[in-house]
Order: sequence, then structure tokens, then C-alpha cells
Amino acid sequence: MTAARALTVYEPFRSIFYAPQFVALYGRHFAAEGLDVSVITAGAGITTTGALLDGPAEIALGGIMRSLDIADRGGPFLVHFAEVNQRNGFFLLSRVPRPSFAWTDLVGRTVISFAEAPTPWQCMLTVLRRHGVDPQNVRIERTLPLAEALAAFKSGDGDFFETGQPFTEQLLADGAAHLAASMGEATGHVPFSSYMTTPRFLREERDVVRRFARALVGAQHWIAAADAKQIAELIAPAFSDIAPEIRRRAVARYLAQDTWSRTPVIGRAGYEYLQTILVDGGFITRRHRYEDLIDTMVAQEVVG
Repeated sequence: MTAARALTVYEPFRSIFYAPQFVALYGRHFAAEGLDVSVITAGAGITTTGALLDGPAEIALGGIMRSLDIADRGGPFLVHFAEVNQRNGFFLLSRVPRPSFAWTDLVGRTVISFAEAPTPWQCMLTVLRRHGVDPQNVRIERTLPLAEALAAFKSGDGDFFETGQPFTEQLLADGAAHLAASMGEATGHVPFSSYMTTPRFLREERDVVRRFARALVGAQHWIAAADAKQIAELIAPAFSDIAPEIRRRAVARYLAQDTWSRTPVIGRAGYEYLQTILVDGGFITRRHRYEDLIDTMVAQEVVG
């Protein structure tokens, strides 16, 4: 019997947003492809892109904006080959109920966000401008790490809080916040998270990448036929610190807004939309060729 191929995958942080990865892991889709996948959460000064470029990671999960940022600064290309999330996974919470929320409600008020990920805020800028709100008229606090940002909001700072799961469900359940808007719905379809690797690994270990992508497709198909309770129970080992009902609600909210991609193929239109968001927000200075940062051949092979 052939031994499974050990594979090291880095994720930027542990989140239910990345549920397809854990469906592939605990649903044994990776194992069925002969892969022994170890998922490592980046931290202590190590980023997903840094782990790829410096060697510890063979594949990493993250935003295309990371690769665009490196390319924009003249660095090496990191190639994205399989889409995981097709929507923004964050939510705008209000300290007080706003049953008739409008984006103009943010004018003159303070939004607490977090420092680790720039894409959610870049999407926020786009949504504000789309609704006629000048971002300069909104006070933003996004210098704090997520845990500190959460603590600041809970202690009474800010009028709004932008966060993901499970914090959204926990705050709603505790009555500490009220849902103002889904950033996934407000932003629209965008290739928010995907798997990436180096051009060398993609070239030299193409069969491994193909098997990995095929496992993701298996997970995507399973999710499409499952309900929130089934998904929440399967991924529970990765989120043992989250109460089962909070975990189920988080999954249900992501399912309801069609957060998880149904195919690994990263489309050109979504890529260009993401670039528009990042250029308009000043995160990157110019557009970069789809062909330089996106590989669709592997994904197209495994979906038939």
C-alpha cells in the first residue's frame, strides 16, 4: 500500500469561514486522494505568503490580495489555483438596533474593525462609495488585532463593529450587538479566499496540486448537499472551543448568503472586480494580469 503524501497547508487564521477546508479534512476527501494534510495556522510573525516563500508551507489558504500586494511591490508571483470563498465573510454589527439600516448611518460614527486583514476594509470602502458615503466622513479604528478589537467593542468603544464568525453569532446571542449588514451581500461575488502556491511547486508537484483540488471539489459537492447542522458537526474538531449552537448558526448564515464557492475555478470577472476594489482603495497601485496570478487549468481538470 502506497503511503499517503504528507502536505503542509497554512491558513491565515482559524475560522468557520474556511469550513470547506475542514470538510475536506474531516470528511476524508484529502485522505481519499492519498494526501495526509497538516493544517497550520499562521502566527508569531509568520504570514501565509511568507510561509510559502520561505519554505514551511507547500500550499496556503488566503486572499488574492496577498499575492497582488507582493506583485505590486515587485516581488515573486504566488499563484492561486482553487477558490474557497466567493463572498466576503464579514458582518457589520451595530451597538443599537437598526431595523431600517442605511449606509449613511455610518456618517459621523465610529466603526471598529481589525488590523489583520485589509480586504474586508477595502470592501467596506467600495460599499460606502457605492452608497454615496465618503469614507472620510466615517471614523475608523482598524489598528487593533481582532481579539483587542472585540474587547474594545464589548467594553463600549465604537458604534459599529466589523467582524466575522463565530464572533458575530456570539455577540448577537449575547444581545451585545445587532446585525446591520452582511458584507458578503453588500460586496457581491468576489474571489475572497483561495488556495495558492509557488509557480515551482505548481510545476514540479502538479499531481499533488491536482489531487488537492479534487479533494476540495469533493468537499464542495458534499457541502452543496448538506445542511448547517451536518456541516457544523463535521467540522467540530477544528472548533471545539465554540458552542455547538453558535457553530451551527455561523454555518447557517454563511450557507444562506452563498459564501462558499461551488467550483474551484477562479473566474476572470471576479478577479478584475477584486482588483478594482483594491486599486480604488489604494491598496495596490496598478492592475496585474490574471494569467500571472491565477491558474485555472488544474481546477478545470478536476471539475471535468
